[in-house]
Amino acid sequence: MLKFLFKWALRLFLLGVVLAIILLLSLNSILRAIAEHNIRARTGMDAEIGRFSLGLLSPTIEIQDLKIYNSTNFGGGLFLDIPEIHVEYDRAALRRHEFHITLVRFNLAEVDIVKNEAGQTNLLSLGIAPSQKTSASSNPATYFKQQTGYALAPIDVLNVSIGTLKFIDLKNPRKILTQKIDIEDLPIRNVKSLNDLSGLMVLVGLRGGDFFKSLVVPAGH
Repeated sequence: MLKFLFKWALRLFLLGVVLAIILLLSLNSILRAIAEHNIRARTGMDAEIGRFSLGLLSPTIEIQDLKIYNSTNFGGGLFLDIPEIHVEYDRAALRRHEFHITLVRFNLAEVDIVKNEAGQTNLLSLGIAPSQKTSASSNPATYFKQQTGYALAPIDVLNVSIGTLKFIDLKNPRKILTQKIDIEDLPIRNVKSLNDLSGLMVLVGLRGGDFFKSLVVPAGH
């Protein structure tokens, strides 16, 4: 379950970067509504962005107060609460058709894992085509180039904050499991793939051990 969580976090992060580079190359299309529409088109989930800012004088992309909501099959409530995605990139690299990110601040305040009445979990039922799922998780650089035409260089520094995990079973919606992870500003250097996040995954697993066990062990066992 933890590995699936990080795979989906990586996919959503890549989706955000893909959207950002598309907007960067089409300045007339820098509209928050377009970004929200594209997230829905790719994931099948509604999204709200509080603020989208593309730096014209500095090579930065800022997304604030991004909220992604579950589909009606999973109750329609919150799925991800992301207060900040801050990206700094190497502008000179764009001339070489390369997207080189020097810094990412990724603040994931809340993840709501929902099991519906049919026993399906929202993490495993995102509305992304199977081919896109495979490309994004197994070879992010190839997926990124297919979507943008730009090579994706390793991220120099990924600064991660993770707040709270929740589990909601729609058969028993009053009983909500909550786990505080409370990781703040954890720097991870030279990120090329999901494997480079293994230390972060271990840390989250240690801090949320009982929570993750409850997701795979039936109640009463």
